[in-house]
Amino acid sequence: MRLGKYLAHAGVASRRSAEQLIAAGRVTVAGNVVTDPARDVDEDSHVALDGKPIAGPEPRVVYALNKPVGVLSTVRDTHDRATVIQLVPAAGLRLYPVGRLDRDSSGLILLTNDGELANRLTHPRFQVPKTYRVKLRGGSPSEEILDALRAGVQLDDGPTAPARVRRVGGRGSSSIEITIHEGRNRQVRRMCQAVGRVVDELQRTRFGPLSLDGLAPGAHRRLGKAEVARLRALAL
Repeated sequence: MRLGKYLAHAGVASRRSAEQLIAAGRVTVAGNVVTDPARDVDEDSHVALDGKPIAGPEPRVVYALNKPVGVLSTVRDTHDRATVIQLVPAAGLRLYPVGRLDRDSSGLILLTNDGELANRLTHPRFQVPKTYRVKLRGGSPSEEILDALRAGVQLDDGPTAPARVRRVGGRGSSSIEITIHEGRNRQVRRMCQAVGRVVDELQRTRFGPLSLDGLAPGAHRRLGKAEVARLRALAL
């Protein structure tokens, strides 16, 4: 197995981050620094990161979590604020979030130690859809606003792709549902701001084929083999 893939399968980091660790000279094989992520290794190659042996591939797991507002989508926080990792008992596995939800947002987020799967699910070229329930400030949005979001809007880092948008909650509701397949920072909030509306509440309700249904805020569940297989099929 290639060294970069070996580290990712061991739960050290995503494939891309593992390659950065290797390039930085932090990885050794049989005591020698190796900077080539394509180097072939196995469990008998004595791979180490910063001098600490890598035991080999961990069992691959994926959890679905309903992230509450106020919790950070990160592995650790320098200010000791709550993170998604603290809400899932890892049993010694090194989990990290797949994609992010900002601190003021809630909803479905995945945690895994499968770096390759995480990288594929968040890479733009695989176009994995994510659906959000959004409550807008200022009353019910006009059809012109909804059409603008559907067509894609101009942001400071370029135009967004077209989105699926519908009004939810009945006539006069200020809530919409929006589905996108990009993963830019705070993208849904920025899209709404671009059409003149402020987001008061934002919740991710779907990630690919997975739904938030049945998960209370702060609750989690481990995905079954069939669910993980459906996720992998999205990113082939």
